[in-house]
Amino acid sequence: MLSKEILKKIKDIEIKTSQKVAEVFAGRYESVFKGRGMEFEEVREYLPGDEIRSIDWNVTARMGRPFVKRFREERELVVILMLDASLSCKFGTRGRLKSDLASEVCSVLAFSAITNSDKVGLVIFTDKIEKYVYPQKGTEHVLRIIRDTLCFEPEGTKTDIAKALEFLDKITNRRAVCFIISDFFSPAYKKALSIANKKHDIIAIRITDPLEENLVSSGIVRLQDAETSQEFMVDTKDKSLLEKYRKDSLKIAKEQQQMFVSANIDSIILYTDKPYIDPLIKFFNTRQTRLASQ
Repeated sequence: MLSKEILKKIKDIEIKTSQKVAEVFAGRYESVFKGRGMEFEEVREYLPGDEIRSIDWNVTARMGRPFVKRFREERELVVILMLDASLSCKFGTRGRLKSDLASEVCSVLAFSAITNSDKVGLVIFTDKIEKYVYPQKGTEHVLRIIRDTLCFEPEGTKTDIAKALEFLDKITNRRAVCFIISDFFSPAYKKALSIANKKHDIIAIRITDPLEENLVSSGIVRLQDAETSQEFMVDTKDKSLLEKYRKDSLKIAKEQQQMFVSANIDSIILYTDKPYIDPLIKFFNTRQTRLASQ
């Protein structure tokens, strides 16, 4: 049974995120994702005015006269939220953990999906697949997703995004909109990301904390890698060390962004110390503009 504290937290997130969806995200979500997929419907004979590119050349050759493929727009989407539950996400220095921010973002996306009559599912992963919630509609289903993002206790501690993407390929044959919510501290996954994005619409949401980009000068501190438990001492008064840490962090972030671009993946960066509304709105607006120009 859930504690009163957890029930209150679920209710608070429901109220907070459903209001944001109603006020900000629902319309943007629909314009960006609704009807982007096409389902094959039939092959029929070519009629004057049909586009040449729609001709089915195999059937045309077989029948001796032109035939075209017809498609119908998919009005119902499947949205899959892929949530990283590794130990590195249980970190935060500015009032909330990365995992708390990730849960709230999942809630906003889930409510946006059901508001537009789409199905939404959840994959919780670490270095293994921890939990899968089959895509469904409805407020009760979204509340279950919120509960799982807040309360589920994973067995694994590390992160394996490639394994999560391989699982995605197994659970759905149709095209899905897939949000990966993670800090992306994972072994190589570029190939898996590129393969998955050919079948699905993948969006990477990277959750980070300011301390992961810049160390604060506070003397000698003991740091621990959450996923490996390795501990080490760091003299944060050493300016050269702080500068190296900053440059290394920027290099990793730049390489990661270049990887997303090369794999044709849209990405969003969210910080634990900043509101997530503006980056999400910017993502929706940028994507909407790009789609309108195609």
